[in-house]
Amino acid sequence: MRAILVREHGAPETLKIEKVPTPVCGDNDVLIDVHAIGVNYPDLLVIGGQYQILPQRPFSPGKDAAGVVAAVGRNVKSCKPGDRVVAQVEYGAYAEQLPAHADNCFVMPDSMPFTDAAAMGLAYQTAHFALVERGQYLKGETVLVTGAAGGVGLAAVQIAKGLGATVLAGVRHAEHAALAKENGADHIIDLAADNLRDALRRQVHDVTGGHGADVVLDPVGGDVFDAALRALAWRGRMVVIGFAAGRIPTIKANYLLVKNILVSGLQWSDYRERTPEWVRRVQDELFDLYSAGKIKPNVMRAFPMEQFAEALALVKAGKVQGKVVLTTSHEKT
Repeated sequence: MRAILVREHGAPETLKIEKVPTPVCGDNDVLIDVHAIGVNYPDLLVIGGQYQILPQRPFSPGKDAAGVVAAVGRNVKSCKPGDRVVAQVEYGAYAEQLPAHADNCFVMPDSMPFTDAAAMGLAYQTAHFALVERGQYLKGETVLVTGAAGGVGLAAVQIAKGLGATVLAGVRHAEHAALAKENGADHIIDLAADNLRDALRRQVHDVTGGHGADVVLDPVGGDVFDAALRALAWRGRMVVIGFAAGRIPTIKANYLLVKNILVSGLQWSDYRERTPEWVRRVQDELFDLYSAGKIKPNVMRAFPMEQFAEALALVKAGKVQGKVVLTTSHEKT
């Protein structure tokens, strides 16, 4: 089979597609003929050697893959050869075949294309856990999502709307605002406004009658985080998902005290490793929301596997609206 290999950490364009042996399928594993691969921002960090978990080289990056089960280990009961599945892994998805632990493989709805399944993986799991588990969302609350046109951000907009929230989408560009509206956002918050520290709170208060946001989901960090923190309602909850803006913000503890607000963080892969049964319950709910037409990933473009560097360049430049995916030779057969 072929795989994209990291032999030395660096820029994506330094990677090559190489022929490698067919992976071994362990007793608790599922071997997948990969049709579609999710492309995520953390892939850039892994390739560049900047991520918190770095496998021994050489390895294939990639955390999401969808395809057809080629073989299963003798202990696997959750799926069988021929099943269409999506898998979430720490690394290894940038390949034509992927071995994954059965706990991390999920049989897809019949109506779901492989590209949608691969695009939903990490982004939608992250968004759901951020909103429901860490954000303690209650039906009918107001949710502000920053970076709302990105992979996790747009997923959060859809999920929050699907679960009954009033959704405020924080974006910087008019085309991003249009995309967020198309995906369920009730109001747009302009993150490019002058004096964002005051302007963001003013915008949120204007559309909530002065109440503020009950939950803020923030994959951006930097000045956006600082401003969004001030837009929280009394007893509001803010969830730190990432730092796409580059600067990791700091918080003065007295501000949390005087407003009775909560700030928490989300590292989703911990749930995958520690509580796989919880992740499976969330995946089932995401599949149900998809089948009900309440969520659907915005796959901006599907690139052939050979064009992986071009896909990653779009992610690095922040030019992806929703998600991009890679497709393998299996998708053409």
